[in-house]
Amino acid sequence: MKILGIEHIGIAVNSLDKDAPFWKHILKISHSGKEVIEDQGVTTDIYDTGKGKVELLESMGADTPIGKFLENRGAGIHHVCFEVDNISEAIKELKESNIQVLSDESTGGAEGYKVVFIHPKSTGGVLVELAEKP
Repeated sequence: MKILGIEHIGIAVNSLDKDAPFWKHILKISHSGKEVIEDQGVTTDIYDTGKGKVELLESMGADTPIGKFLENRGAGIHHVCFEVDNISEAIKELKESNIQVLSDESTGGAEGYKVVFIHPKSTGGVLVELAEKP
């Protein structure tokens, strides 16, 4: 697998209305879009530095992955995402190396990316996302 760079850092927030102004108005990072990802139960709000993005993640309910994260850990860094050249090959390589991926196939992520998550047990405690650009 070829890592092309850090795509974004995902940050779980309690409220986009409350937390997004820091990124947009104080740091003045370019806002590139807001998107609802229904199957993951999350609303994303994306800020692009030109050398990587910050993806704010607001839960659509307590029983979603971000909702559970917020309940257990509170707001803060949720995951780091690396862009890869081929997500299918990356999944295959990870499984061959006995790395625990959270799904056998990629799913649809924000901005049309194909994504897969790697369990923190396989990464030293960090939830890692791999993403292939559309």
